[in-house]
Amino acid sequence: MRILSFTPIAVGEQELARRQARYAEHSPAGIEVELRDIGAGSGDSGAPAALDTPEDVAASERAVLAAFAAADPTGFDAFLPDCVLDPGIDDQDGLARPLLGIGRLTATFLATQGAPLHAVARNIAIAAELDRRFASYGLETPATRVLDLGFDVIADDRAWNETVARSIADLDDGFVFNACSAVDVAPSTGGPVLVDPTATALRLLGLRASLEGSAG
Repeated sequence: MRILSFTPIAVGEQELARRQARYAEHSPAGIEVELRDIGAGSGDSGAPAALDTPEDVAASERAVLAAFAAADPTGFDAFLPDCVLDPGIDDQDGLARPLLGIGRLTATFLATQGAPLHAVARNIAIAAELDRRFASYGLETPATRVLDLGFDVIADDRAWNETVARSIADLDDGFVFNACSAVDVAPSTGGPVLVDPTATALRLLGLRASLEGSAG
């Protein structure tokens, strides 16, 4: 299964390479993701440099939908935004390939496991949109906890995970959805399980690929 993905923000070559490496690391057999920088190429994509405000979130969604609508789908089986907020998932009818969602794949799976589901997000704007998405998927979860972190911390796994650990120190069990597609989460050593939504979504897609292969 070959998947085309666009970043939700303009990231540049170095960050694109880091994110692409994560997809290569976490993609199981049968899954290949090609990630593209939505800010690359000629013209203004309209994508923000970070998701810091509700306006940024809305602009990102418009840019992601436009990018997939304009992309050549040849050689790809599906589209997957590189964002746990699943931009465009509600407005994909005109797209040439199904648009899958990291957030929906991971959160709906976790919600069926008989354990509490919590979430943490970098800022208020992302937390609010994640809560809206979860509600649209029929999930009843506590409000997403806000980490109050700057955009630069996304590439600093240690700082991110230390902040998350403090944020969820009061939780005893369950799952914690880490609301960023580009962070390597620390292994859980007790208490709730911190979940990397991108890695989890890729594993689920790998299961789908294996089922489709066995059916053939």
